[in-house]
Amino acid sequence: MHLNDELRDIALIVAREAAALVADRRRGAVTVADRKSSSVDIVTAVDRESETYIRDRLRELRPSDGFFGEEGNRQSGSSGLTWIVDPIDGTVNFLYGIPAYAISIAVVEGEPTPREWTALAAVVINVANGEEFVATAGGGATLDGASLSVVAPATLQESLLATGFAYDHDRRARQAEAIARIIPHVRDIRRIGAASLDLCNVAAGRVNIYFERGLMPWDHAAGVLVAQEAGAVVRGRNGDQASADWCLAAHPAIIDEFEARALAAGADFDLN
Repeated sequence: MHLNDELRDIALIVAREAAALVADRRRGAVTVADRKSSSVDIVTAVDRESETYIRDRLRELRPSDGFFGEEGNRQSGSSGLTWIVDPIDGTVNFLYGIPAYAISIAVVEGEPTPREWTALAAVVINVANGEEFVATAGGGATLDGASLSVVAPATLQESLLATGFAYDHDRRARQAEAIARIIPHVRDIRRIGAASLDLCNVAAGRVNIYFERGLMPWDHAAGVLVAQEAGAVVRGRNGDQASADWCLAAHPAIIDEFEARALAAGADFDLN
């Protein structure tokens, strides 16, 4: 078995187990355990439990690999591979019971920073409905085993845009101003609240474009590979790798026109 396929299978096994854990915990009361960057940037005890579970299982199955998780679990490895994990992407959705929150697991080669790594395998599972998005580098992307191929809209004006907003109030206001200028040039916008699922929805043709700034590595590591393997172009500014600065995913036929509109709308403001 090729290494990427082996890594994919491990990611899928562990993601399914974590999804079952999170689904079980959602049947009970969910409360906020802590706040991070702001009063609305929350973490639940289930986020932490899920990440610890994923870390421990991956350590059993791949003891030489590194681990980089949202909730603070970090460990270096000797294999040159690192698992990038969001134990619940869409925590606010999870808290409210909105059915769009996911287990996101990617394994990358190289330094665990988006501009330096090469993603090898990825799994995103929407816990609420059980959908499984899976990808391997060079091996394509699937949804519940069926191949995915990004959809080309006729025009930018007929394209559905997914986006998200920062937790910081001032940055969110600037993002909203830019999106307000972009809206006249697209069909409409969707704000689902989980970057991994937004990127997977590009792959599945449910939206045509995904654009967001301020993402963390675990937000997009798995979703980017799924979108790319389905035929989407995913990039940062000036052709760079997608990162916290700029993450744009779309069909290659419309990505340049959308990016020009985003820049004209002032979406490239200083994030600091």
